[in-house]
Amino acid sequence: MHLFFDLDNTLWDFDLNSYNVLNTLFSDLNLEHKLHVKFDAFFSFYKKKNDELWYLYYKKQIQKSELRYKRFYDSLLHFGSNDLELSKLLSEEYVRISPYSKALKPGAIETLETLSKHHSLHIITNGFKEVQNIKIDNCGLRNYFQEIIISEEHGYTKPHIEIFRLAENRADADKSECVMIGDNWISDIEGAIGAGWKAVFYKMNEKALFAHKNLQEIAHLNELQELF
Repeated sequence: MHLFFDLDNTLWDFDLNSYNVLNTLFSDLNLEHKLHVKFDAFFSFYKKKNDELWYLYYKKQIQKSELRYKRFYDSLLHFGSNDLELSKLLSEEYVRISPYSKALKPGAIETLETLSKHHSLHIITNGFKEVQNIKIDNCGLRNYFQEIIISEEHGYTKPHIEIFRLAENRADADKSECVMIGDNWISDIEGAIGAGWKAVFYKMNEKALFAHKNLQEIAHLNELQELF
C-alpha cells in the first residue's frame, strides 16, 4: 500500500505553530497597542483570511507573493491599520521564523514509525518549496518518506487530478494502491477520491461531508495503525 500524507495540519501542526509564532511577533511589534485588539481576536480573523486566500491560490486566482502579504494586510486593515509596510514586515518575519517550529500532531512520529515498516510512505503538500523543505527536515520527518511532492515544484496543486497522477508515477503505484491522508476536505479528500484513490479524513472536530466506499475518518493519527 502507498500512503500519501498531507503535511500542514496532518503531520506538522500548522495551527499551533502559526499561533505561537504570530503571538511572539504580535508582542514584539506592540500590535495590541497599535491595533487596540487582543491577540486571540487578531489571530482568529487572520486564520479565516489565510484560509480564504489559500483557497484562491489553489484556484490559481492569486499569486504566491500576493497571498503572503495580503493575509496580513487585510488583517491589519480589518482592525483599522492601513499599513502596507507593517504587513510586509509581518509577512517576511513570519515566513522566516515559522518553518523552524517543531510542533507535530499527536502521535505523528509513532504512527510513521509503525506504518513505514509495512507500507510505502509519501507526502503531497500544497505549500511552498523553501518553507516545506525546512519543516520536513527540521522535524526529522524526511527519512520516513520515499517521495515528497511539493506542489510549487510541479505547477499543480491538490485537488487537481494532475498532482495525484504525478504522485502515482513518482511512486510507481497504481491508483488502486494509493491512499491520501489529510485534513483538508477539498484538496485532500475530494481530490483523492476524484482521482480514484482511497482517502482518510483526519479531523478532530469535523465529520465527513458524505459517505463513500473509498473514504474513512480518523480523529487521531494513531488510528491509522489499526486501519493499515
